[in-house]
Amino acid sequence: MKIGKSSTSASIALSPISKSEHEVIPVPKSSTINATSTVNKASSQMQLLGLAKQFMLDGGLVSPDKQMPLEDRSRKRIKLSKLRKQQNLEAIIQRALGYCPDDEVAERADQDWFNSYISLAEDISNRTMQDLWAKILAGEIAQPGSYSFKALKVLRDMSMHDAKLLARATTLSVKDNTKKSYRIISGSYQMPGFFNFFNKSREQHVNISRFGLNYADLLTLADNNLLFIQEAESSPMTKQEELHFNYNGLPLHLTAKKNDTIIRFYKFTPIGSELAQLISDKTDLGYFKELKLQLSFLFDLST
Repeated sequence: MKIGKSSTSASIALSPISKSEHEVIPVPKSSTINATSTVNKASSQMQLLGLAKQFMLDGGLVSPDKQMPLEDRSRKRIKLSKLRKQQNLEAIIQRALGYCPDDEVAERADQDWFNSYISLAEDISNRTMQDLWAKILAGEIAQPGSYSFKALKVLRDMSMHDAKLLARATTLSVKDNTKKSYRIISGSYQMPGFFNFFNKSREQHVNISRFGLNYADLLTLADNNLLFIQEAESSPMTKQEELHFNYNGLPLHLTAKKNDTIIRFYKFTPIGSELAQLISDKTDLGYFKELKLQLSFLFDLST
């Protein structure tokens, strides 16, 4: 069963990566931090104090005569942890309902999958990440088997920075006609021969680092099992052979001008392709123009 417009087809937009996404906790009057300390050092200490208090781990930071008994502190921390997990799951369920169509009958949901899902989602408190988990839940309920347990475990271990890298990679990717296989085109070339060996146009590169995705980012994506770091190549194409892609809703049709033409690309892993479907399709027209320019040396293009 397919999900309608009001369901998981509405993707998540992730904002650009920023240097710091942490809220600075105000310094309390009782702070013992030296006044000559740097702002960054004080900020780090105050954030740690705030987190310790929030997670009931600040008992050792107060004087012994004011400390709650260790056993009581432990019970309170466990109780707060359970409440926090319950709050996270309820927030995700509430968001997921907004992505589920109420006018279509779905297959019976897999309770084992749902049980595994909640064990992984209960610690997700970031709102943007909760929205991703909500979309996964709604998609799986509407069409069982859409998201693997492996993909859930990868998503659980992803930071916001990793999620934004995946979003950027998705922005620079093309999809085949099935819209299930994502790849980032990195260049093209014609196999060397007697007549073209010294032709400078025989090989073209797409500089994706100019558009916010450098090699270190690709390594990070590969470490998260989202992208294959080894460049892949298409089979050698004959003259007039065609390839059809879709770039974030824009068609990209390639017709080889010569024999033995090959496209290079980075391919998303199956897990990366699963999760990429959750990210909004943003169109970078500057990148699309550069991509078409580099491909035009060896291909006739039509859109």
